[in-house]
Amino acid sequence: MIGEKMDEQDYRRISEISYLNTENTWRYRSILHFCFKRHEHMQTYVYPEDIFHELKRDPNFREYSFEQLEQDLATLVGWKNLIPHQETSRAKTIVDFKKKRYRYQCTPYTVEIERMVEKLKSIGEEFSGSLETTQFDRILRALREFLIPDNPVTDEELHQIWEDLQHYFHTLVENSSDYLAHLKSTKVEERMQTVAFIVYKDRFTQYLQNFVIGLQRSAQKMENLFKGSNSELEDSLFKRLTDYQLSIPRLGEEKSAQEYFDDFQESFLVMREWFMGTNYRESELSVLSKETVDTIRRITKFAQRLAEQRQVSRSRKAEYLHLAHWFSQVNTKNEADCLSAIVFGPAGGRHFYAESREMEDMNSHIEEEPPTRLELKPRVSTYRERQRQVPIRDHGQAKSAVRQAYLDEQRKLVETINDLASDGVIDFADLPVLSREVRQILLGWVARALHRNPVRTELGTLVELAYDKENPASIVLHCDDGNFSMPAMKFYIRKGQQ
Repeated sequence: MIGEKMDEQDYRRISEISYLNTENTWRYRSILHFCFKRHEHMQTYVYPEDIFHELKRDPNFREYSFEQLEQDLATLVGWKNLIPHQETSRAKTIVDFKKKRYRYQCTPYTVEIERMVEKLKSIGEEFSGSLETTQFDRILRALREFLIPDNPVTDEELHQIWEDLQHYFHTLVENSSDYLAHLKSTKVEERMQTVAFIVYKDRFTQYLQNFVIGLQRSAQKMENLFKGSNSELEDSLFKRLTDYQLSIPRLGEEKSAQEYFDDFQESFLVMREWFMGTNYRESELSVLSKETVDTIRRITKFAQRLAEQRQVSRSRKAEYLHLAHWFSQVNTKNEADCLSAIVFGPAGGRHFYAESREMEDMNSHIEEEPPTRLELKPRVSTYRERQRQVPIRDHGQAKSAVRQAYLDEQRKLVETINDLASDGVIDFADLPVLSREVRQILLGWVARALHRNPVRTELGTLVELAYDKENPASIVLHCDDGNFSMPAMKFYIRKGQQ
């Protein structure tokens, strides 16, 4: 199911692909490619002599020895690309039997990897794909036969309908995504900006429009089929597909009935969500339709731009002569002004900038959109925006209150610090519990005195810090917001000294 946790096998290192990117890749790939081709021609087992004879035909293997081939085969066996089978039919003596002559068989992983490599070689560097409207008709027909068969079908026939449905669906998704990616690629956009593209513009546009029409024609029918289905019907169909898979005899590991059932259910759910979407996101079918329409607009825009560029370089002498003939036949100045306004536009026009259009429909008219209001200002140097006159307010009383509150607070701090001094000495070891403000002042003096002693304080006094630098005793300074451990220190206050 979607969101299912990965098992331990999904995290293992895939040793079978090691031969694709290693020091001697060219040798390993040549060996496995030959074995793969033999496998495709129904020759399951390959002998080392056949491999060696084939490789020696390549000039790159001119210095290649049979001993190196045996070492490479042993390496590929270790990577699980080949399965060795001891050859005993040609052994005539015990010595020949002990030599253990082998023939080799490709593993399933190797076969699929080589098939993937062959497919990658044919793909090239660009996307291809296509937008075939017949795919929708095939999916619609297969989906109707799967959910609402005209006649009772056997499990084997039902399985074939399911395979056709999956094949048509995956073909549609892959081809459409690849083709749209092809149209969005950098190389295609560069080709669209050439003059030669104008010839193909109509073909491209017609091709995409036919695809959109076929999509819209089949989308509603598919949606009705999915809505008409129910979980009981789907479960019964998945149960029949599961029973058919279990009826096929297989050797080795085999999936359980629940695993088969979950796979069928997940594939159908993915298809349903692709065509219908979910409660929190739109369907991929609608996204495909929007991207196709946007591509049509983009192609039309490129073609229009190229056509305008060609119009600029074209001689318009004949058009100017025709206009001159028109003007020569005008009898009054008013008629000449009207003709000039039509041909060249109104004289003294002004350009206004407005915000982007709110309606995205390309077929909508400008009259249907709400107007944009702009405030125009005179373009003269003497223009000044009208400002609202505000009377000057007197805040002297408030300032005096704030100043008096600050002075009262400072006076209280001075009195508190003076109370801490005994005979002109502030001993940190004998201090009572301090407030946060007093602690910050005293520690600020200490920090300044450590750099330059004595220190002129903000209270107008000169204080000198004294403590034992060699063996300082440790004390605890008690404050309202916690205790502070520090060396034993004293401040000597020298009042009135400058």
